[in-house]
Amino acid sequence: MATMTHDSAVRRQLRSGLTLAILSASSFGLSGSLARGLMNAGWSAASVVAVRVLLAAVVVMPIALRQLHGDWQLLRRNASLITAYGLVAVAGTQLAYFNAVAHMTVGVALLIEYTAPIAVVGWLWVRYRERPGAATVAGAALGITGLFLVIDLRSGMTTSWVGIAWALAAMVGAAGYFVLSAHGDGTLPGSVLAAGGLLIGGLALVVAGAVGIVPLHATTNPVVLQHFTVPWWPPVLVLGIVTAALSYVTGIAATRLLGSRLASFVALFEVLAALVFAWALLGEAPRALQLLGGALILGGVIVVRRGETDRRRPSAADTDSMFPSVQRPARASTDRRGPSSAETK
Repeated sequence: MATMTHDSAVRRQLRSGLTLAILSASSFGLSGSLARGLMNAGWSAASVVAVRVLLAAVVVMPIALRQLHGDWQLLRRNASLITAYGLVAVAGTQLAYFNAVAHMTVGVALLIEYTAPIAVVGWLWVRYRERPGAATVAGAALGITGLFLVIDLRSGMTTSWVGIAWALAAMVGAAGYFVLSAHGDGTLPGSVLAAGGLLIGGLALVVAGAVGIVPLHATTNPVVLQHFTVPWWPPVLVLGIVTAALSYVTGIAATRLLGSRLASFVALFEVLAALVFAWALLGEAPRALQLLGGALILGGVIVVRRGETDRRRPSAADTDSMFPSVQRPARASTDRRGPSSAETK
């Protein structure tokens, strides 16, 4: 009976986590098309990102302050985590990606950045001795193959060693997003981590622009999309509220439910979402090869998801550490083996 109860709780946690992860990935995927519209209207990429994350910080801050309940000690105890999240997961990833794009094609830069799930698997293996199972390896192979097809590198492959170095830095930042999102002592609300990280990341981007690392300039020109033209401010609002505030909060919640490994693979849906939104808003219709790649990504996520579920099912201790809502109080203080408990508490 206890096993059946745990299995049922595990399934509920997985469903909730997967729903939040797909919502986060889809919201992130919308950002590319809207950002492209703003950049076509004269905005620099760094300006788009800075305004986006600072607006998101303003949106999430009231929720974060309410959930903080005036516990400033909690904020101080987690200051290093929040700072690392803002500098690595928000500002560092964006800066590295935009510098990579300056030296290579967007497709190649995206491909390197989205190998982040492999980096997450490697980190958990090296740091916490969580060796990936056969299903995780097979799912990774399917997902990365799908990425090759979705990004379709046949359009051009201009690269440089400098660009590759920046793209690898973006990949490390993306992997850090999942690891840091899952980290904590269980007392820091996800909204507080998101608000603090977005604020620090946005300010870091402004400083980077002020010292000339990235260009910062914006216009009030209208934004032209496929079938309509809008003023500059609606895309900015959607970028801040939907593609940043909603994306980061749901992404943190999903990673705490699923763990950084599975969440990083589900995040590959962002590539598919970006493809769909580019089709709808920019008229960039996907090719048959890209649709096949999307199917492979979906298959890879399903395989990893099943492998993660099977890996934990035999052990109640593993289930307890992965899914906090089914933890047994008598064992909560002892079943802390590496990232499984730290990631998802």
